[in-house]
Amino acid sequence: MKIVRVQDIIGTEREVSGPGWTSRRMLLKKDGMGFSFHETIIPAGAELNLWYKHHLEAVYCVAGNGSIYDKTTGETHEITDGTLYALDKNDPHTLRGGTEDMRLICAFNPPVTGREVHDEDGAYVPDAGDD
Repeated sequence: MKIVRVQDIIGTEREVSGPGWTSRRMLLKKDGMGFSFHETIIPAGAELNLWYKHHLEAVYCVAGNGSIYDKTTGETHEITDGTLYALDKNDPHTLRGGTEDMRLICAFNPPVTGREVHDEDGAYVPDAGDD
């Protein structure tokens, strides 16, 4: 059994940040669950162009607000507490923070190793086998 508390991750190598986001990686590839599990904070007003070409992601909003723009369909969807979105087709998208910081709970498949940051396309580079 694994017990992970987000307060124990803050300020460690499992907390990774970039422009407009902070990701607290609670479960990683080396934890052997077959997916990784993160808490991600998107500050109010942030705008991120993302395209997880190599990963599927499910995201559940537990606080704050924002929106997601689907670059394939041209649709924009509001995100509030209680909203889940799933990038089941490696969907290119723009994630926008709203008037409050968004707190998102995310699962990635395949799991990330922990230090990934977004490349020029907004993707994570595929795992090179490092744990």
